[in-house]
Amino acid sequence: MEIKLLKCHGSGNDFLLIDEWANGYSFSEKDRSSLAVALCNRKSSLGADGILFVMESEQADAKMRIFNSDGSEASMCGNGLRCLGRYVCELLHKDEITVETMKAILKVTKEEELFVEVPTYRVEISPVLFELSSLPMNIDGKVTLFNEVVPELSESIAFSAAAVPNPHLIAVVDKQQLVSYEQKYIAEKLNSLNPICPDGVNVSFVYPIETGKIYVRTFERGVGFTNACGTAMSASSLMTCLLEFNEFEKTIDVFNNGGKVRCASHQKEDGSYWIDLIGNATYLFDATVEVDLNEPAAFTLASRQEREEQEQYEKLGDEVRQLLQKTVFT
Repeated sequence: MEIKLLKCHGSGNDFLLIDEWANGYSFSEKDRSSLAVALCNRKSSLGADGILFVMESEQADAKMRIFNSDGSEASMCGNGLRCLGRYVCELLHKDEITVETMKAILKVTKEEELFVEVPTYRVEISPVLFELSSLPMNIDGKVTLFNEVVPELSESIAFSAAAVPNPHLIAVVDKQQLVSYEQKYIAEKLNSLNPICPDGVNVSFVYPIETGKIYVRTFERGVGFTNACGTAMSASSLMTCLLEFNEFEKTIDVFNNGGKVRCASHQKEDGSYWIDLIGNATYLFDATVEVDLNEPAAFTLASRQEREEQEQYEKLGDEVRQLLQKTVFT
């Protein structure tokens, strides 16, 4: 079978985008999972954090399904939604669309460029749930977790938990904690067989640089340490507002190993929250692969056509790395 795909990234969080809708592909659930494992393998000619599947929706302009590189399905991905949103906006010749995701229908809007010639999109991150049952997470009968030390995880680091709707465990840390091995230890523990997070969880360490600027590093469920995780950066921004490091309704620059995004947290009249995630949607290359769905790991790359957008994003990345060297990794 011949499959057309687009390699893209949001904040260095990279994906293969496959348009089932326009190309008339019909994959089974097993196909999507096995394609993700095979095509996203970093030892292959493609490699990625996951696959974005574009599908027809009866409720929105399009539907997004995302499968991680380990074959598991994610309920949402902010960086991926920007990339898929850009693709659908261009396909439908619109600057604003809605996308059906597993848990919600979300808005995607073309935005003013984050950096010169860097395509930029705003996506809505919601719903935001604080009940531990929504992650799920089990800690001594607690209903929620907000800036508390959990001895089973760490004797010194305070954590907060939220689902957006992906599950996130977030800690605001100092420089010493940031460079320690604690994040890796905790994340690997919670993403293997364990009674606390039976389905795994994304674990983020957040370092406040100054008001309006934070650094976020995330161990992503199903992926491992990633350049960036959109829902993690969104949830982390919200937590810094709740902890009064930052303010609601004001834009926060969120730096990560893959570059930067901007986030703004909002509270509705009913007390619930939602977050704007603003960042790049960069195309890397178009490709065609020949795949036997019964043996996808044996795929062959039939063609590859490079795009010319990455150079500008790398200029943004250089600025970010210089800033982080001066402010975070000193």
